[in-house]
Amino acid sequence: MQVFKFGGASVKNAESIKNLARIIEMYKDDALLVIVSAMDKTTNRLENLLNAYFNQHDNVHEIFDEIKNFHYKILEDLFHDKSNPIFNDVANTFVEIDWIIEEEPQDEYDYLYDQIVSIGEMVSTRIVNAYLQQQNLPTKWLDVRNYIHTDNTYREGNIDWLKTEESIQKDIPQLLENYIPITQGFLGGTSENFTTTLGREGSDYSAAVFAACLNAESVTIWKDVPGVLNADPKWFNSTELISELSYVDAIELSYYGASVIHPKTIKPLENKGIILNVRSFIDINNAGTIIRKTKDHLSIPSFIFKIDQVLISILPKDFSFILEDNLSQIFSLFYKYKVKINMMHNSAINFSVSVDNDSEKISKLIEELRKDFKVSYKENLELATIRYYNQDTIDRVLVNKEIILEVKNSYTCQMLIGNKALN
Repeated sequence: MQVFKFGGASVKNAESIKNLARIIEMYKDDALLVIVSAMDKTTNRLENLLNAYFNQHDNVHEIFDEIKNFHYKILEDLFHDKSNPIFNDVANTFVEIDWIIEEEPQDEYDYLYDQIVSIGEMVSTRIVNAYLQQQNLPTKWLDVRNYIHTDNTYREGNIDWLKTEESIQKDIPQLLENYIPITQGFLGGTSENFTTTLGREGSDYSAAVFAACLNAESVTIWKDVPGVLNADPKWFNSTELISELSYVDAIELSYYGASVIHPKTIKPLENKGIILNVRSFIDINNAGTIIRKTKDHLSIPSFIFKIDQVLISILPKDFSFILEDNLSQIFSLFYKYKVKINMMHNSAINFSVSVDNDSEKISKLIEELRKDFKVSYKENLELATIRYYNQDTIDRVLVNKEIILEVKNSYTCQMLIGNKALN
């Protein structure tokens, strides 16, 4: 039994969906479950729609019309018979947003986020499923919210694993005997039947959840890259494909920000010994990267970059030591404002972290920290992480840059860097 996950780039237009169908055709005789993300940049567009609605801007309906027209164009390219039920299915799904935006916002932002942004996955999977059925493939559309059960932590839903596994095991093994289920990534449902999301780029995690609950043989993430590379091509002209990774190295790379794999994905697969493949939907004959249990370490250094970083430095007002009680208070505030720490360094009287620049969250966090601590911050920095580093790799990163803060261990070097000052 296999789980396939297709991201937004693999369903960005009609031709991409036809390519997806060709891949499914190759595996139609296998026990297969397919997870599909929102199309292309739809999640970003829906976030723009939410922000315009929440702040009551004048262009709400204009943004929404662009989103709908993008999907209707794909429908027209895929289905020449305009009486196909998929046209009504998609229109009725978009109506769920119409119901929300026809009134002024009353609910919290995170709740509204999940109800609006989730529509991207609901629409994309309906379109993909309808097209696959048109190609005589034995697919069946499933609503993932009936299977992945979460608490009410909107935008970061915590999965109830016991209930989730029970729901998945109840229905899906029997379905797999006759159908290829098509369902959504990124989403879950609460006990009150509200939609939650599992964190940005959480479709990979969804695939891992289904695979773990079904004791699958493997998960394959289909990407627009050859597999896991040792650096993002937008940062380096020369990158290398990593043909095999251990679970440990994959977890470390995703933890530090490697964009190919969602950070939560690996652990459920490691627990069950399920292989994870990262393959190219452009070159389907390429084996890509296989992630599994192995004692072998990466044979080449791997580079991860995060831009637009903010260095926050926290000191006690009375110059006492930064000890457990201070750290407990500091971490609780980071958690309260959902500010994720990308790098941290602790000394006797200073605790410094690097975080993504989210001005709204950070301003609230700093305001509260300043009640008990001295706080300074520095913007416009980059965080470079090198797994299996050496001096040559460090020098490669530091061209025209200077180190603001550095943290090293045996395998990993993290450097918060800025542009070198001109003399």
